[in-house]
Amino acid sequence: MAWYDFDFVRQPTKRERQGRALDAVRALEAEGKTLEPIVPITGNRIAHTFWGKAWCDHIETYSDYASRLPRGRSYARDGAVIDLKLTPGEVRALVQGSELYEIAIDVERLEPARWKTLVEQCSGQIESVISLLSGQLSDRVLALLCDREKGLFPASKQLSLSCSCPDSAVLCKHLAAVLYGIGARLDTQPELFFVLRGVDKLDLVSEAGATAGPDELKREDLAEIFGIELALKPVRRKKKGRKKRSRR
Repeated sequence: MAWYDFDFVRQPTKRERQGRALDAVRALEAEGKTLEPIVPITGNRIAHTFWGKAWCDHIETYSDYASRLPRGRSYARDGAVIDLKLTPGEVRALVQGSELYEIAIDVERLEPARWKTLVEQCSGQIESVISLLSGQLSDRVLALLCDREKGLFPASKQLSLSCSCPDSAVLCKHLAAVLYGIGARLDTQPELFFVLRGVDKLDLVSEAGATAGPDELKREDLAEIFGIELALKPVRRKKKGRKKRSRR
């Protein structure tokens, strides 16, 4: 029986990948599409702020994905993720490989009982939304939120993965690129982590620190803390048929 291993196909260079991604962005924007790309990443790290780094650190504990993560990391660094949108329990993305591929990652929402326990354990210990989103928290609270079994982050078995590429692997390099792209996005929009997990971040904040409410939280304040411009763009989706790679 004939077989085909996509890992042995000649891989495009970094310049070629970036050129293809830029061409794809221009073409889609010319069609009126609104994209939220992960721009090429410089430096040694994908993410630099607390939640972005915590996400990347967490996915690298997925031992069943370890062999595919490095290639995806390179794709994310080179700007191959030309669109990435996070909504409750869902990640939708476009990745430019040899062709443009559609990505869907469904994330099981945080179990209500688990969330209730975390809220109770953190009660009175998180003073403001700013301190929560910047990760300026006590070691105890950080340990609770980042605990692999009982914290906020999903286990690999709680992810349902889908890519329109022909690679039959559960985690192809395009999906891995999106997983890293999430970390890069949380660098600039850490609040999207709580959106993705389907929980209200204000539940964790002490009453005094939550009185302003989410609508009054100034994005300029977040920008000052993270040293970057934060911006939310409208979400537009176009659904097409895609191959399923479910771990469930």
